[in-house]
Amino acid sequence: MDAFSIATLIDAVIVVTLVECAALTLWYRVSSTGVSPRDFALNLLSGLCLMFALRCLARDAGSAWIALFLLAAGIAHAADIVRRWQRAAPLTTPSASPSERAV
Repeated sequence: MDAFSIATLIDAVIVVTLVECAALTLWYRVSSTGVSPRDFALNLLSGLCLMFALRCLARDAGSAWIALFLLAAGIAHAADIVRRWQRAAPLTTPSASPSERAV
């Protein structure tokens, strides 16, 4: 497989991902069920940035573009993790103090 066909394949995957995003968003807005775009947007952005970095590599676009997209993917991923962490409930409940357990 040459670089042109690999880049074309990556382009197709990007298009399918964007169509999926549009379909999920439309479904959520029409039915009020499914996954909220707010819940998947950062994850999707991170994945798209990785695909764009791979596309730049396949098209020999230069290391600056690849680094830019990898940096953007990392930032989006970190923001997604922070957002999920902030929304998560504590995993443990406060336990009794040692003096209360002895009773």
